[in-house]
Amino acid sequence: MAKIDIISMEDLPSVQAVEKRLGVSRREFLKLCSGMAATLGLPATAAAEIAEAVANPTKRPSVIWLHFQECTGCSESLLRAEHPTLERLILDVISLDYHETLFAAAGHQAEAARKAAMEANKGKYLLVVEGAIPTKDNGIYCKVGGQTAIDLVKECAAGAAAVVAIGSCASWGGMPSSGPNPTGASSASTVLGKPVVTIPGCPPNPYNFLSAVVYYLTFGKLPAVDQLGRPLFAYSRLVHENCERRPHFDAGRFALEFGDAGHRQGWCLYKLGCKGPETYANCPVIGFNDVGEVSWPVGCGHPCIGCTEQGVGFTKPIHALAELKSVQPPLGYPKVDESRGVGATIASAAAVAALAGAATAATYNLTKNLGKNLAVESDEPKDKERAES
Repeated sequence: MAKIDIISMEDLPSVQAVEKRLGVSRREFLKLCSGMAATLGLPATAAAEIAEAVANPTKRPSVIWLHFQECTGCSESLLRAEHPTLERLILDVISLDYHETLFAAAGHQAEAARKAAMEANKGKYLLVVEGAIPTKDNGIYCKVGGQTAIDLVKECAAGAAAVVAIGSCASWGGMPSSGPNPTGASSASTVLGKPVVTIPGCPPNPYNFLSAVVYYLTFGKLPAVDQLGRPLFAYSRLVHENCERRPHFDAGRFALEFGDAGHRQGWCLYKLGCKGPETYANCPVIGFNDVGEVSWPVGCGHPCIGCTEQGVGFTKPIHALAELKSVQPPLGYPKVDESRGVGATIASAAAVAALAGAATAATYNLTKNLGKNLAVESDEPKDKERAES
C-alpha cells in the first residue's frame, strides 16, 4: 500500500470495521498499531502498514501450534494477553488451525484438521513449537497421534513458511534438558537442523510473540533476529540495563538475604543471584499481564533466573552470582548498612569543642616549650664566648 499518515486512516472503511471486529475504538486501534511499530523498532510510517494488515481480515495467516515437553505455560501466558485478547487474536488476526490445548476437536478429528490446514496453506502457514523435543531412544518419550515428536515436527516444518519456537523449552531445551536430561530433550532448531525464530522465556511475554506475528502479517517475513534466533526488538538489551533496581546496583546497595532491610526497601538483588546482568530480555520494560511493571520477577522481589539464556536458566543455581557482561560495579561501595545521619547533638558538639580546646592548649604548650628550648640552645654559645674572653 502507498505510504500514508496513520491519522488519516481513521475514516477508512476497513478501520471503521475494526470497532465491531476487535471491540476497540478506531483511535485506540491506531494507537496500538503505532505503539507496536515503536516496539518493533520500525519507523512511524510502518504504523499505517500494520494497521492496514490487521484491519484486512483476508490476510490472516494460518498457524499450526504443536505441544511437546512443556507445562503449557507459554499458551497460558498467551491466554492472558489483552491487546488483543485471545479470542480476537485467533478469530480475527490469525487463523489458529491446530492447537491441542484450545481445540474443541480431539483424537482423529484433531489430526485430520491439522493435515487439512497444512494442505490448504502449504508453504504459507506458520509453525509454532511449544516444548522441548525428546530425542533419546528414537524419541519414544513423546508421541502425538501415534507419531513421535521428532517425526511430527519434521512433517509440519516441511511445508511451513516459517518456524517459531516459543518458550525456553522449544528454544534451547529449557527445564526438560537440564541435567541429567534422561529423555534427550532438545530444541526445535537442533531437531530440524536449521535456525528458527526463537522467543525464549519461562514463560515468554505474549506480546513478544504477538509482535513477531503482526510483523510477519504486515511484511510477509519475520523480524530481524540475533545470532540465537531471538527477535532483536525484544532480546537486544540486558535485563539489568532497564531494571528499576539498577541505581541501587550502581550505588552498591544490595539485599543480602530475603526479607532483610535492603530487600524490603527494594535494593539490588545481584548478591541474591539475580541473573539480570547476563540475560537479554525486555521483561522490565513491558511487564506481564497488563498490570504494570511490578508484574515480573525482580519487580516482585525475586532474582531473575535468566530463563531466556541457554546455560543460565535451569543450569546455574539461583544463588550463583551472574556474569557481568556489559556493566561493572564501582570500585568502592558504601556500607550496605550505613546509618543515616541525624545532625549534631548538644553532647556531641560539646565533645567536639572539648577536643578542639584540648588540641589548642596542647599546641600552645608545645609551641611555648619549643620556643624555650630554642632560646636555651641559642644562648649557650654566647655564654661560652663571654667566659673565654
